[in-house]
Amino acid sequence: MSGNTFGTIFKLTTFGESHGSALGAVIDGCPPNIELDESVIQQDLDRRKPGQSKFVTQRKEGDKVEILSGVFEGVTTGTPIGLIIRNEDQKSKDYANLKDKFRPGHADITYQEKYGIRDYRGGGRASARETAMRVAGGAIAKKVLSSLGVKVRGGVVQVGDIKAKDINYETKNEFNFLDESKVEELKEFFAKLNKEQDSIGAKILINISGMPSGIGSPVFSKLDAELAKAMMSVNAVKAVEIGTGCDVVTMRGSENRDKINKSGFESNNSGGILGGISNGDEINIYASLKPTSSISQKTKTLDINNDEVELQVKGRHDPCVGLRATPILEAMTVMCILDQILIDRGQCFNVQRDFKN
Repeated sequence: MSGNTFGTIFKLTTFGESHGSALGAVIDGCPPNIELDESVIQQDLDRRKPGQSKFVTQRKEGDKVEILSGVFEGVTTGTPIGLIIRNEDQKSKDYANLKDKFRPGHADITYQEKYGIRDYRGGGRASARETAMRVAGGAIAKKVLSSLGVKVRGGVVQVGDIKAKDINYETKNEFNFLDESKVEELKEFFAKLNKEQDSIGAKILINISGMPSGIGSPVFSKLDAELAKAMMSVNAVKAVEIGTGCDVVTMRGSENRDKINKSGFESNNSGGILGGISNGDEINIYASLKPTSSISQKTKTLDINNDEVELQVKGRHDPCVGLRATPILEAMTVMCILDQILIDRGQCFNVQRDFKN
């Protein structure tokens, strides 16, 4: 199976399935002498792990990470970093009725058609369970970026028709929603959603600050193209917007272009990227995630014999996958940004970049 490695210089390769014995990763290209231990990685894993509130899947996984290699006396050595997380709360029997049936909205049918075999237990490799190792890799990349003054943060800005108006990245609530004033409305909404045995989509905002200008490699490896690829590789992400995004179709050129003065840009419709290269402004990325396909409502589908059958999905599922997706999208962002910075330093080492630290 190809496609399990992300990055050019800072590379993350992952393995493991939702109901296998463990998830693992190998990270190559990490700079040496970066302070690192399990606690650094665990902080981000704890933000992603399931069972943290009644509004997410109740699967209980500690997601305890173990560093197997690449760290000596508390610092990275520059050699491959091996990581592993043991699965603890698999309930494969919940998926016995799916052995010969394809769940609508899932990759069951496409995995079967591509490989001629599939792991039906929770989706196997296609499960969002694999994203735990992305978060682990991102925690390491974040540690490197922090030394350069680059900061990545994010949160949910829309669930269904409920939209955040006042963005506050320091807000903490069980929905990871960036507007605290919407929490009670969200509680009422999810209570109703659970009674209906349904699910809902979400939009997440990822913000990058402290970026110097000059990062990105035109023309086929533009910074926004690489970020979009990173976001789209995450389960359930169906659309990515940079800056003003899709709203540019309603704008005139006179208002969309970001005027420049001696202090910098007067607006940021470009989202901090021009011609595929960072311009020194903040980079804003919006990722839209589809509703969870595994819901308790009965539906029609096909089985492996191509017969039409009825299906009711059992098990523990997120009513909104977006609620736990922020640390995953942050992880893909920091790994992408670090990789692009390392690529830039390889070619343009003799051009000074204005890093904040």
